[in-house]
Order: sequence, then structure tokens, then C-alpha cells
Amino acid sequence: MRAALAARCDNPGEGKSAMTIQAVLLPLFVQVVLTFVLLFYTGRLRVASVRRGEVKPRDIALREPNWDRPTTQAGNAYHNQLELPVLFYVLTGLAWITRQADLLFVVLAWVFVVLRVLHAYVHITSNRLSQRFAVFAAGVIVLLIMWVIFIIRILLA
Repeated sequence: MRAALAARCDNPGEGKSAMTIQAVLLPLFVQVVLTFVLLFYTGRLRVASVRRGEVKPRDIALREPNWDRPTTQAGNAYHNQLELPVLFYVLTGLAWITRQADLLFVVLAWVFVVLRVLHAYVHITSNRLSQRFAVFAAGVIVLLIMWVIFIIRILLA
């Protein structure tokens, strides 16, 4: 019973929906998996390009931009997962330890992660800037809303 209570993120009497640690962290885990998938996909493309002789190691040893288009797109999609999602990771941890991770937080977290998956998909396929930017901007807005809600709740507590 104690473990079940410890695994909940609720403040009795505040009317918040209690969320389990699994519910709060699952979107974060999906974001982490996306990052690793893009990392390994990029690595596979890079190794294949070097093996085919399309790129010489000396041409990319200092991170020169000499990869072909698909490899560059995959690398950029991977690097994007090391930028904005950092704020998501921090917020998720803070929301849990401050007991602010309620149903609204989890829903917004899922929306953010789905938008990150869509952003990565556009990045490694068509790479249409207008689509990519629209999905990216939507993700930024969702994450900003999450942060604003969190900040307001903390400051008014």
C-alpha cells in the first residue's frame, strides 16, 4: 500500500488528478527512445556512406558538412532532439518532485512528444521547411504553455 501511495503524484485536498510515475514518465521515455532511434539511424547512414566511399573520413573528421542530403537530414533530426527536449526533460522532473504532474501535464507532455515525432519524421523524409517549422512551432507553444502553467502553480502555491 505504501508503494502505491509513493508512486502517486497528488496533493490531497487540492482536487488534482493523481498520476502515477509511469504515466508521467512514459512520454519522456518515448522522447528518449526517439532520440536513440535517430542516433542509430544517423550512425547507420554515416557508416554506410563511408563504406561506399561517398565520404572520406578526412572530409568529415572535424564535423565538416560533407555528408549527403539524407545523412545530413538524419543528423540534423538527431541534433534537434538535444535542443528543445532538454527543457521538457527538466520540466518533467520538476513537475514530479513538486507534485505538479497532473492529468493536464501528462496530456500536454504527450502532445509535445507526438509533435517531436512528427517533426523528426518530416525532417528525415520530405524536409519541407514550412511543414517542419509548423510542427516545431506547435511543439514550442505546447512546451511554453507547460512551463507557464508550472511557473504559475509554483509561484501561487
